Amino acid sequence: MTSHEIDYRIYGEEMQFVEIELDPQEGVIAEAGSFMMMDDGVKMETIFGDGSQKDSGFFSKILGAGKRILTGESLFMTAFYNDLTGKRNVSFASPYPGKIIPIDLTEFEGKFICQKDAFLCAAKGVSIGIEFSKKLGRGLFGGEGFIMQKLEGDGMAFVHAGGTMAKKVLQAGETMKVDTGCLGGFTQDVDYDIEFVGGIKNTVFGGEGLFFAKLQGPGTVYIQSLPFSRLAGRILASAPRSGGKNKGEGSILGGLGDLLDGDNKF
Repeated sequence: MTSHEIDYRIYGEEMQFVEIELDPQEGVIAEAGSFMMMDDGVKMETIFGDGSQKDSGFFSKILGAGKRILTGESLFMTAFYNDLTGKRNVSFASPYPGKIIPIDLTEFEGKFICQKDAFLCAAKGVSIGIEFSKKLGRGLFGGEGFIMQKLEGDGMAFVHAGGTMAKKVLQAGETMKVDTGCLGGFTQDVDYDIEFVGGIKNTVFGGEGLFFAKLQGPGTVYIQSLPFSRLAGRILASAPRSGGKNKGEGSILGGLGDLLDGDNKF
């Protein structure tokens, strides 16, 4: 294996974290901000790009970092190494309620495609890049589901799915349609494209996105019930407006309902 061979354990139900066990000289890479805790003796190092090729030249590092900018991620990642004898643990937490999905890349022919903000951490040696679309429809209308990350290598990677995760195994020729934001990830053999919802009433009054992600098997698809954009949108919609008043928590009594519920703050 070119990637480090790590052991792991996932804790929790709704707000999970993954604990990675590192043997001497083993390492793990993670997105900035996902670190939770680590044992004494684990060395932390900020790296440019994903660090999958330790001895790569400056141009290769620039290219790798540029790909991360296109997915909206930081130029830098964080690597954690066990420099001592004996086993050491380092843990990474979910960014919001959902499930952590362990991905053994050897089971997916060395490549897995996921939503651009889904990656959490991976064994040192796994490459994190972007999946370029070859179809015009994805590029023009893909929205959240267009710019996808790809994880390549032969090690373990961990991605996060918001809310509850559904795993669908598609047979050859079998097709399904998914909200672009709810598409968590899929195997490389799945054919995917963007499809217009259709219908003037659906377009104007439907209240959903204008496009579906259309996926055709064979392959495995992971679907998340609560994409972060949807969660953030609901929070913003319920946030206090100018003047400090909220939207009344959905009560038909509005502010009076808040008063009766004991929600008003003086």
